[in-house]
Amino acid sequence: MNLLDIQNLYSGYDKVKVLNDISFRVKPGEILGLIGPNGAGKTTIIKSILGIVPPSNGTIKILQYDIKENPLEFKRRVAYVPEVPLLYDEMTLLEHLEFTAMSHGLDKENFEKRMKELLKLFRLEDKLHYFPNSFSKGMKQKVMVICAFLYDPIVYIIDEPFMGLDPRATMDFIDLIKLKKEEGKGILMSTHILDTAEKVCDRFILVNCGQIEAVGTMEELRQYGNIKDGSLADVYDKLVGDKE
Repeated sequence: MNLLDIQNLYSGYDKVKVLNDISFRVKPGEILGLIGPNGAGKTTIIKSILGIVPPSNGTIKILQYDIKENPLEFKRRVAYVPEVPLLYDEMTLLEHLEFTAMSHGLDKENFEKRMKELLKLFRLEDKLHYFPNSFSKGMKQKVMVICAFLYDPIVYIIDEPFMGLDPRATMDFIDLIKLKKEEGKGILMSTHILDTAEKVCDRFILVNCGQIEAVGTMEELRQYGNIKDGSLADVYDKLVGDKE
């Protein structure tokens, strides 16, 4: 069974249609790269999955849970790392983590164990009682990553995760999502960093103008674009670059 299954998705804002018949899936133990130019519809896809933008047509499921019919069970099984950190100035780092744990029913023992592991990984152990207005952009992004990986969903939605992260934090984050892949989780990751995506992702969905240009592994994309031994950047340029 697919972890995340999107079928015939149409979505947009007010009377402006953005997505036109989008269908794809994320399988267990898979990192799917969501690739496309600015304005292609990537953010609308993510917002539709999260329930922020209700689709006008189509289905969005995690396992058997449809976001329209069973939104609570759906949302319990998904974690989100946004492009722009969303933190509360009046809450410390510890309070953000406690709030996340409480919201997802994480017991005290597992919370403390997981919190220590993630704080150590991202070198924020000494910042527990600090407020986020004193954090750099990269530190704020680390907090968002820690919150998302604090509990145990089956699908991770990750939007431009490398923005603001230093090289070491980027490598730690990549190791973390690879670990979740090994655990059988599904990851949908939107990014413009094509060389990193090529190394990390198992398959790709190329989106432009609200439609899917291609879906597949690197080899399948090369065949589709008739590019022998090309990089993801080469494939991107061939399939969507001239349509931006």
